[in-house]
Amino acid sequence: MSRYTGAKCRLCRREGEKLFLRGSRCEGQKCAITRRNYKPGQVAKNTFGKLTEYAKQLRAKQKARRIYGISEKQFAIYSAEAMKKKEETGMALLKSLESRLDNAMYRAGFAESRNQARQFVSHGTVKLNGRRVDIPSIQVKVGDTFEIRPRSQKSPIFEKVRANKKFKSPKWLKADNQTLKCEVINMPDKDDVEAAIDTQLVIEFYSK
Repeated sequence: MSRYTGAKCRLCRREGEKLFLRGSRCEGQKCAITRRNYKPGQVAKNTFGKLTEYAKQLRAKQKARRIYGISEKQFAIYSAEAMKKKEETGMALLKSLESRLDNAMYRAGFAESRNQARQFVSHGTVKLNGRRVDIPSIQVKVGDTFEIRPRSQKSPIFEKVRANKKFKSPKWLKADNQTLKCEVINMPDKDDVEAAIDTQLVIEFYSK
């Protein structure tokens, strides 16, 4: 499956806001949006102008896709599945995105970014319900538990997680940053989503 391998800060600049793709770097003065708050490219300065309806829908879709770090094909599948469900389509889409294992890892505080969480899962660092997994897109359900494998917990990366005194997981997850274990106690709702994603525009884009 193809994936974006270029500069992540470029994606934030293209959307005109922080997408928090690089963890703690996004909160400091080195953040690209702080230093260069304009589109990437030679003639892109001051070009955040008025957008057409289609452009608004496209940007909403691209923003959501880039935040969760998934391909166009994957995102289209999530959107198509959400449209088939009986619940409100936008909420169904958000639930599918938030319930990905890599996103749950990130939201639990076990990784600085979704990209880092995806790497942890892909490298076999995570156990889901007691079994080692390596598929970041697995959908977690209420009652599922995931944890960092004991042999991987000695890494300096996870020592940093344990030392994080500001640690706080969302209400749909019961995470322990000392044991590096987490239980899914509920399904995420609209209030649990960190990023401001306009799902209505995304659904309109795929409804054409």
